[in-house]
Amino acid sequence: MVVRIFGVSVLVTIGSLIAAFVYDSWQGVALCAILGILEVSLSFDNAVINATVLERMSEFWQKIFLTVGVLIAVFGMRLIFPLVIVWVTAGLNPVRAFDLALNPPANGAERFPDGSRSYETILTDAHPQIAAFGGMFLFMLFLNFILAERDTVWLAWFEKPLARLGKLDQLAVIIAGGSLVLMAEFLAEDKDRSTVLVAGILGLITYIAVDGLGSLFHTEQFEESADGGPSKLVKATGKAAFFLFLYLEVLDASFSFDGVIGAFAITADPIIIALGLGFIGAMFVRSITVYLVRAGTLSEYRYLEHGAHWAIGALAVILFVSVRFHINEVVTGLIGVFFIGAAFLTSVLANKRDDGDSDAATGSRVTQPATAD
Repeated sequence: MVVRIFGVSVLVTIGSLIAAFVYDSWQGVALCAILGILEVSLSFDNAVINATVLERMSEFWQKIFLTVGVLIAVFGMRLIFPLVIVWVTAGLNPVRAFDLALNPPANGAERFPDGSRSYETILTDAHPQIAAFGGMFLFMLFLNFILAERDTVWLAWFEKPLARLGKLDQLAVIIAGGSLVLMAEFLAEDKDRSTVLVAGILGLITYIAVDGLGSLFHTEQFEESADGGPSKLVKATGKAAFFLFLYLEVLDASFSFDGVIGAFAITADPIIIALGLGFIGAMFVRSITVYLVRAGTLSEYRYLEHGAHWAIGALAVILFVSVRFHINEVVTGLIGVFFIGAAFLTSVLANKRDDGDSDAATGSRVTQPATAD
């Protein structure tokens, strides 16, 4: 199963590294590999969240996510998205923006001799709006998870009180909206305040719209298993699966914002970014997602989903803070790894504790054979 799931990603990685060598010799190979590792390390929590959605989709739509979804991730978010940002914020058409990206100023300068901004500088200047949009979308995802009552809780001392507070209607929107106002007031520069507010509101609206459409067409129908055993959830198809797919793509876009912006600390070359973040990073993230679904990892390690959502909450806060302050990508990646790792370890300990309790209960029911009179 591992070979089948990760085999394509390995082949794509080899092809990408060869393309990077042809394009920019060994320097291109090194940059491409670094970006691929960066994307995977930043997006492991993305893979866990994707898996919780993907397991609700039919096999056909899972394949769509791995084919069409990859094309959107590679070309849409890692190549076209930065060009669109330059187009919108600098008034340059995508062709001119692409030419600007391929021909940066000499010696890594922020501006050309005529005073015009470089491709990297334009994208960096647009970071507050990007962070506000992506941060609000991810923050809403975190709040809707943490404010809901669940049979399984991880940090019970904190999650249970939050779940009780979550009974207040639209509390997630209230918290997110209040956080946006505070971010715009205390973190955004005066010149960016209005655009940060608009971008944050758009992120909030996007989450509500996409999540709402998914809920509208998703009905939890159950069917009896072939052996007459417990019923299982019918996989989403049709419109329900389409909106789940749409939700996954917006979610992936929100996760990729920090990776795309962070990539410019390594290189501004759009070809290398597309090869490293897109073909290598995005493919492996999707393979990890499918592996989690096929192997049943989410059900086996009960707290993994919780850890991923806490990592999302941390990432959302980091995006908010990055509106004013630069946060090193290593910090972002390590926080995600910390929450996922902690959730995994506590899941393992909980499973061992349950096995021990089960063995003890079984032993207590063992009776001595009756003696003859």
